[in-house]
Amino acid sequence: MDPITKAIRIRSDKTNEMEHSSPLFLTSSFTFDNAESMRSAFADETDDNIYSRFSNPSVQEFVDRMCALEGAEAGYAVASGMSAVFASFMTFLKSGDHFISCNAVFGSTHTVITKYLPKFGIDYTYVNGQNMQNWEEAIRPNTKMVFLETPTNPGLEIIDLELAGIFCRKHNLILNVDNCFATPVNQTPIKFGADLVIHSATKWIDGQGRVLGGVVVGKKELIHEIYLFCRSTGPAMSPFNAWILSRSLETLDVRMERHAANALYIAQCLESHPKISWLKYPFLSSHPQNQIAKRQMKNGGGIICFELSGGLDAGRKFLNGLQLLSMTANLGDTKSIASHPASTTHAKLTDAERQAVNITPGLIRISVGLEHRDDILQDILQTLEKC
Repeated sequence: MDPITKAIRIRSDKTNEMEHSSPLFLTSSFTFDNAESMRSAFADETDDNIYSRFSNPSVQEFVDRMCALEGAEAGYAVASGMSAVFASFMTFLKSGDHFISCNAVFGSTHTVITKYLPKFGIDYTYVNGQNMQNWEEAIRPNTKMVFLETPTNPGLEIIDLELAGIFCRKHNLILNVDNCFATPVNQTPIKFGADLVIHSATKWIDGQGRVLGGVVVGKKELIHEIYLFCRSTGPAMSPFNAWILSRSLETLDVRMERHAANALYIAQCLESHPKISWLKYPFLSSHPQNQIAKRQMKNGGGIICFELSGGLDAGRKFLNGLQLLSMTANLGDTKSIASHPASTTHAKLTDAERQAVNITPGLIRISVGLEHRDDILQDILQTLEKC
């Protein structure tokens, strides 16, 4: 069956009530019939549920559906996307280790990499995602992992996953890919050699701005290590959130088609606007990595970004002039959202760090929603007139 069919049909076992939609297992713990079955569960001799910090049927259903979409052997769900990022680092990196990361990453990921991992004696090197010579020069004897986002947040840089896979196999490194912007119905990094794939399920996977969630999928032996780390450290996903996210996966494919169609239309309409210095969308021929995007993505996704000619002041005027689009710290919603990364998600970067990854003072990121495309466009056009 197609992965989309699998993701819709995979479910937890039916109860005696024979329900069509999976029930919510909202419980902190699970009981045993006898002492021996409890002992064997704690000894990891069985897969019986013990405690919802370890595992839960609602959470496992969500994980199984994500694995089907990503083509992964196994997965583990956690409380948020940043929990997934942190767990993927701390499970496999120790004091004295080094890893390579693309220099364009989400603001909170940058903070973890630059502020917190060094406290554990873990070193890093940022590289240009387009320059494989940079990657080769960054290799050290103690390098263990490559981490990357594609498309990147917020600049929509596309990194060639096939080349990344070849590089990591050559140097025996773990390839760890944040696939949040693309979603698993649009891009499957495992096909290109990724060992781990991370998502903030809070974004497109939920799709309605309701719940937080994160997930890591990949090779079974690596996911088992992540499970052991998270079982002890406690970033557990709420069963309720997992139940919501499982329902959301049933419509992810059709939602992303509409998000992408709206985004492409709006990008085409705005590309030559006189108030915009440049605009990026992966499936526009003007995007620097357009051919890579078309090779590894089903569509261009639901994010567009552009630079306002008036810089920082124009960025503020743009946000303040919006009448339909929301200003909020999220993306991937049914409702269209505008943000100004330089003053919000990437504010903790220095000016030099923002400049290195093309986060300019007038950069605007639009998460294109499911409203009628002309209504979204008209709100953007009317506020551009005020900039």
